[in-house]
Amino acid sequence: QVQLVESGGGLVQPGGSLRLSCAASGSIFSIAAMGWYRQAPGKERELVATKTNSGRTNYADSVKGRFTISRGDAKNTVYLQMKSLKPEDTAVYYCNTRTILSRDYWGQGTQVTVSS
Repeated sequence: QVQLVESGGGLVQPGGSLRLSCAASGSIFSIAAMGWYRQAPGKERELVATKTNSGRTNYADSVKGRFTISRGDAKNTVYLQMKSLKPEDTAVYYCNTRTILSRDYWGQGTQVTVSS
């Protein structure tokens, strides 16, 4: 079992920045990758960015060049630096971890609202 706790969401104006953080606990030795997904009202949950233990990253086209994913040295934390935020980035952001057995765990979600 892996438990995830997110922080860092909030309200920001268009063009602003936010940094999300997520810390994993429990069976962290089983983690193969960590990342972020988001779900806007009325829409399906979608991938934002992921990063494997080996450093391979994957970004949604809509956030390339604006968002940066990073992992902590201990590999049980993941961060999402978001810049040039747009109203369409408004969503609940979920931290995700995938284990070496391809099992997914999710955080409780943190709201990001981009509005003037």
